[in-house]
Amino acid sequence: MKKRILGVDYGDARTGMAISDATGLIATGVGVIKSSGMRKTAAAVAEAVRKYGAELVVIGCPYNMDGSEGARAEKARVFAEMVGGLCGVPVEIYDERLTTVEAYEIMDRTGTHGKKRRDRVDELAAEIILQDYLDEQRRES
Repeated sequence: MKKRILGVDYGDARTGMAISDATGLIATGVGVIKSSGMRKTAAAVAEAVRKYGAELVVIGCPYNMDGSEGARAEKARVFAEMVGGLCGVPVEIYDERLTTVEAYEIMDRTGTHGKKRRDRVDELAAEIILQDYLDEQRRES
């Protein structure tokens, strides 16, 4: 039996979210949290876990291109621990290198610009993080 998974692209200004379908095949964006501090954002993610019945949270971790961890990666880890403590389901960190770049490339191809682009990029990045995670899980099983 597959489980629903919540994907998260954590950011200082906006945090994107996506949820998997019940089969664990497809990620779909479910919105953006306007971040107002790490604790409030973590609480909003925990609320989304309850709302969507997620049994796992996958949080994107922005490793450096050489694979090392910088300040942003450490912040993502702290955020992941906070979310885990609030929602009571397992939380995994997942490599999110270049997902925002990929999100912008998709938006370029689809002609999404201006305010709509800014409002959607973090949700799309969360979708990409979660879809990559789901695809990797399928390949490994």
